[in-house]
Amino acid sequence: MEQIKKAIPNLFTLGNLSCGVIGIILSFQGEITTACYLIWLAAGFDFLDGFLARILKAQSEIGKQLDSLADLITFGLLPAMLYYHMLLGKVASPLEYVGVLIACFSALRLAKFNIDENQTTTFTGLTTTANGIYTSTLPLILLTDNFLTPIFDNPWVIIASAMIFSLLMVAPITLLSFKFSNFNLKDNWARFLLIIISIVSLVIWQVSAVPIIIVIYLVLSLLSISSNKKTKEKSLS
Repeated sequence: MEQIKKAIPNLFTLGNLSCGVIGIILSFQGEITTACYLIWLAAGFDFLDGFLARILKAQSEIGKQLDSLADLITFGLLPAMLYYHMLLGKVASPLEYVGVLIACFSALRLAKFNIDENQTTTFTGLTTTANGIYTSTLPLILLTDNFLTPIFDNPWVIIASAMIFSLLMVAPITLLSFKFSNFNLKDNWARFLLIIISIVSLVIWQVSAVPIIIVIYLVLSLLSISSNKKTKEKSLS
């Protein structure tokens, strides 16, 4: 029974991995939209495997390593493929492969996460999942006609995006995690505010809201961490 309980979160992790593999295959077949949606489905699996592991008390070292391997494929390699397709034929040949940076920096970010015991209620650097979700929205924005389409229709913006988000994944900046240690409003104001802003933004702008939400997430994280540091300093003085 114990072995079955431990296997349940890993099944969801394998669901995440399967979405990544299928998404890569579909990207080669030109099914870019479906590949993007598979990243969203994988993000759901990625949330559930950690949630179930905590609820069932089924955390394990193999689960931790399997999760990172799945994340590298789905939120590292598949986004790299999406960048390649977005730039194909629009820039000189070497620049078409700028998405390789996403895969490489995703691997670095995941390796650092696996040996860092401090990333529980906060993260150091942008998560690969957040980066994958962000990247998945770019082709969808390009396929629609909204206020962000003219911005991302510029290949240099896409290249800059790949470079900036690659660096964000390994940057020594502390960002909010959504692993609530409690539901106190004072301790979690930034998390609750981001959830409210995200819901409202998604209703108004739909898929185009995601890049905006990511930027707001970065800003709120920095404000929240700074506020918590000042509170701790005051309590110690």
